[in-house]
Amino acid sequence: MDFDKTNRASIDEIRKRFDKDVERFSNLDTGQLTTIDAALTMELCTTAAHYSTPNATQLLDIGCGAGNYSLKMLSKITSLHCTISDLSMPMLDRAEQRLLTAGCSSVTKVQGDMRNLDLPEQGYDIILAAAVFHHLRDDSDWENVFQKMYKLLRPGGSIWISDLIAQDTAAMQRLFQDRYGSYLETLGGAEYKQKVFDYIAYEDTPRSVTFQINLLKKVGFTAIEILHKNGNFAAFGAIK
Repeated sequence: MDFDKTNRASIDEIRKRFDKDVERFSNLDTGQLTTIDAALTMELCTTAAHYSTPNATQLLDIGCGAGNYSLKMLSKITSLHCTISDLSMPMLDRAEQRLLTAGCSSVTKVQGDMRNLDLPEQGYDIILAAAVFHHLRDDSDWENVFQKMYKLLRPGGSIWISDLIAQDTAAMQRLFQDRYGSYLETLGGAEYKQKVFDYIAYEDTPRSVTFQINLLKKVGFTAIEILHKNGNFAAFGAIK
């Protein structure tokens, strides 16, 4: 599982894969199986958002997929207006349908690359970003998107991130790669493990928790919390 940044999938290739994968991302109860502790981190992120921003009215879900995180957030704060963003229109359509069925006050769909979203500054109380930032590439991508997230939040608003991560040392990268490989084999054997590793190597360029926390501080956040870390996955956030 090499995280070198060369020979990576294009945005269009990633979009096309997700267009075909709506059903797999539509399970609110179990989360996504390839993500270790998916259901736990979804619960932690949305509960942290509820505790830190209890009077929220405006939610932005970046890389919303089929809407699992927004739905979980809506179960805790029922009066939310939800803005959902994703590369994939089939994902957005499914998320909108599920949110409206669950009683969401309103849903705004925004299709596009997160690096180029045109959204109102200080327009949101909560930002959720689950399994999305690992698609960012170089340092400028990461910094520009984190700066954008900071500007989109209202004072007192919060962002909660759950994602695939890298490690800061080669030894720890090998350790957690091996552990993740063993976990994937329990789901579908060696062939399935290799399939997951191959698309991670082609699509993803994750960064460590340390890198992302330092970046949150750099763009202006001062209150930062780590909620959970298990191997190659972590959940953390910050309050503006």
